[in-house]
Amino acid sequence: MKTARPDPRVAQAKATARELRGLIGKLKRQLREKVGVEGLTLSQIAVLIHLDRHGSATVSELARAENVRPQSMGATVAGMQALALVEGTPDPGDGRRTLLSLTSLAHEKIRTIRAAREDWLFHAIRERFNAGEQDLLARGVELLKRLASD
Repeated sequence: MKTARPDPRVAQAKATARELRGLIGKLKRQLREKVGVEGLTLSQIAVLIHLDRHGSATVSELARAENVRPQSMGATVAGMQALALVEGTPDPGDGRRTLLSLTSLAHEKIRTIRAAREDWLFHAIRERFNAGEQDLLARGVELLKRLASD
């Protein structure tokens, strides 16, 4: 009786997944190190990202989204309010609730951070890769977009 040979494509896909996960993590760390977020905690960054992507939310909604206790999220939000990054307004549907949203300062900070990260990536690509490699990288980005699509 013959034993089934392992499919080399399966092994390759597993190895690629492992390498890609590690590289994405390393690239995220480099972006944070090279282009800091000016003293914000990871929790505060998560709130900025959530409010930027999804719009206004309550402390309870943010706590659920980030899987933390509402009291912990309340402390995070209070720190962000002290930095003038978020502001609260009464919920039009339920005046007992407060909807938190990003301030213009927060939007500017997000734009500045994104621009600085893109600039760092631009220079890294130009300095580390020749023209042919830059073309390959651009094609790879298109593949990653397909991977990231829902």
